[in-house]
Amino acid sequence: MPAKGAHVDVIVGGGVVGLSVAWRMAREGRPVTVVDPAPGKGASYAAAGMLAPVSEVTYTEGPLLRLGVASLRRWPAFAAELAADAGFNDEDDGTGLVTGPMRALDLRADGTLDVAFGADDLAALGELAAYMEKLGLPVERLTGRECRRLEPMLAPSVRGGLLAPGDAWVDPRRVTAALLAALERLGVPVVRARATGLLYEGGRVAGVRLAPPPSEHAHEHERRHEHGPAEPPGEVRGERVVVAAGAWSSELAEVPVRPIKGQIMRLRSPRPLLTRCVRGLVHGSSVYLVPRGDGELVVGATQEEMGFDTKVTAGGLYELLRDARELVPGVTELEVADVVAGLRPGTPDNLPLIGPSGTPGLAYATGHHRGGVLLAPLTTAILLGEESELAALCTPGRFREIS
Repeated sequence: MPAKGAHVDVIVGGGVVGLSVAWRMAREGRPVTVVDPAPGKGASYAAAGMLAPVSEVTYTEGPLLRLGVASLRRWPAFAAELAADAGFNDEDDGTGLVTGPMRALDLRADGTLDVAFGADDLAALGELAAYMEKLGLPVERLTGRECRRLEPMLAPSVRGGLLAPGDAWVDPRRVTAALLAALERLGVPVVRARATGLLYEGGRVAGVRLAPPPSEHAHEHERRHEHGPAEPPGEVRGERVVVAAGAWSSELAEVPVRPIKGQIMRLRSPRPLLTRCVRGLVHGSSVYLVPRGDGELVVGATQEEMGFDTKVTAGGLYELLRDARELVPGVTELEVADVVAGLRPGTPDNLPLIGPSGTPGLAYATGHHRGGVLLAPLTTAILLGEESELAALCTPGRFREIS
């Protein structure tokens, strides 16, 4: 006998990945429910939104490059469908212009400029360029003067760089807002509560337990579907649970996912300081600067193994601003709009966990590390069975401890 609400997919996690999975399932006509205490306020809220599989390539992550390139190809259609479902195509953004999908999500494809500050940085960038060229990636080597011709605000001390013209970026906060709007229009319930564990029934996962809400808000956790009576406020049941809880996934299931802290600054100016993403090496340290259309400039990001610590530290912000200033001196004149720390979900091999867990009724969409925003379209395609070849790279079964 099926459990109450058995045909519902329960998505645990309200970041870009979890909300994207829920949205695509709902578009396919599948009943779905999202569970998250604060949708859109986790790692996705802190993320810069770089869609940069080429400029972020490293020597040991060929499979991750394949995933990123494939997902980037899906982003234009993904953005257009999302903006339409969210109703953003028909909204006035205050300028008198109708917003299209690119403008609504601040999706831009002007490329990434990787630059080097010192001689050693330039040598390291040259080695990376040789590796990229060996892989046949579309990159162009540039002198310091050519870099400054593309971005006049770069410091005179920049020695040289690489242009990855196919890279893109998007505003993750706009993406999560669009996803929540689309889910509301599609009638998808969003249960704003923390999942504390999995429910098992007959050898399979049958839902999730919820943290008890404050008594005065308990009524907010009661919900009713057309296919069944109200569920207890302490649980949400369904035929399948998809764990997309990012760094917190290991608290629900036996997944090798750990939190990796990243601190980010958001600066603001009346006009954009840069026209494309700039990534730089400064005395061996990495920093990136991502411009938004409204004049915001995102500067990030640290990578710290600090457990679930999300404190913003003076040292972390100092290092970001110090390195950013070496590359773009004008950043010190900008207004500080926001500082935030998020937790990326890392795995032992830096590849995500996407697909069935091996336990009936349980699937994963987690462990995306730096690439959650980039890989969201591909993740949904894998879970919907639209991408089989690349799914093998992400199978949760590759880790022995996952049955």
